[in-house]
Amino acid sequence: MAHFLVEQLRFARSEWLRGVEDIRAEDASRRFEPMNSIAWMVGHLAQHEQRFWLEFTQGVTLIESLNVYGFGQPASNPPLAEVWSAWHQVTQAVDSYLDTLTAEDLIQHLVVNGNKRSENIGTSLGRSTFHYWYHLGEAMSIRQLLGHQDLPQFVGDLGEKAPYK
Repeated sequence: MAHFLVEQLRFARSEWLRGVEDIRAEDASRRFEPMNSIAWMVGHLAQHEQRFWLEFTQGVTLIESLNVYGFGQPASNPPLAEVWSAWHQVTQAVDSYLDTLTAEDLIQHLVVNGNKRSENIGTSLGRSTFHYWYHLGEAMSIRQLLGHQDLPQFVGDLGEKAPYK
């Protein structure tokens, strides 16, 4: 059974999907500056998970092209199907690592390029979860600006999908 923090990340991912997976490519490429497009956000979240949970932990870069969506990179409008494919590939690959994490692992610090990261793994896992919520709010704002109707109104079924244990 996955650690509670891993389940929380997975729940945040499921809410991300619930909030944006049905968006049309044309709408996903719309940009309301200074916000990035939703398509960019999909690539950005894939890049973040790849960086933390594949590169930092295992030295694996699954999709090199995701680096253009890293923090501070210029805005772009990638093809939505391409970034969704990358997001699904990365999160699937990441899950096998996340499933191994124990409470003891979460208080350890990753060493990246010979430097110990200031956040422990558990804090980095929380950061990944909160990162989804941040961009979900931003994406829902964009969808409202686009005039989309029938959007999710509140956090989904947390009690069923990721209850506190």
